[in-house]
Amino acid sequence: MHVVILGCGRVGSALARAAERLGHSIAIIDQDAAAFGRLPADFAGQRVTGVGFDRDTLVEAGIERAAAFAAVSSGDNSNIIAARVAREMFGVEQVVARIYDPRRAEVYERLGIPTVATVRWTRDQILGRLLPEAVTPQWSDPSGTVMLTAVPPGPAWVGRKVREVEETAGVRVACVTRFGEGVLPDARTLVQDGDVLHVAVVKARATEADLVLRRGPEEG
Repeated sequence: MHVVILGCGRVGSALARAAERLGHSIAIIDQDAAAFGRLPADFAGQRVTGVGFDRDTLVEAGIERAAAFAAVSSGDNSNIIAARVAREMFGVEQVVARIYDPRRAEVYERLGIPTVATVRWTRDQILGRLLPEAVTPQWSDPSGTVMLTAVPPGPAWVGRKVREVEETAGVRVACVTRFGEGVLPDARTLVQDGDVLHVAVVKARATEADLVLRRGPEEG
């Protein structure tokens, strides 16, 4: 399929290379022609110099036949405007925008535009590694009602069924990381020492559920 990318910075150029390796045709847009120097010499895609939300620029990049559009320039406003133009004016189905301001990202997600909030994601990843006991979301829905988080269960859970964990803590275990590999739990899956549970939980109950998961069914 044809993919149009706005922004030929480190993210945009890496995205273009990866998508091209997957066999897709690529057009990448940037206001600064020198930015295309980040692309490899054998890059076969189209380089378009111009403003990413300008209609003529997008048409030159093949937006009318594009199946996907990614706005990853350095400007939040440019990214969100370009994403809306791609979706609303040209009907591109797969659209995503990178947003630095996490508050803006939440607003745009509620408008139906998928966003990658770089600052929020980086904050949560670092916090989760720096303070393992902190409840940090790996993912949350646009409204912030439901979140996915990773929790190492307390020793009291070892040998008990994952289903019991769900019922007691009020969560849904989406995946178990065991010895570095992901496992989809079923009704017979038991918690083992060293497991990490990736659980979906209502955000308002996240702290309470985390205590139950870390302490065990009785202590929690």
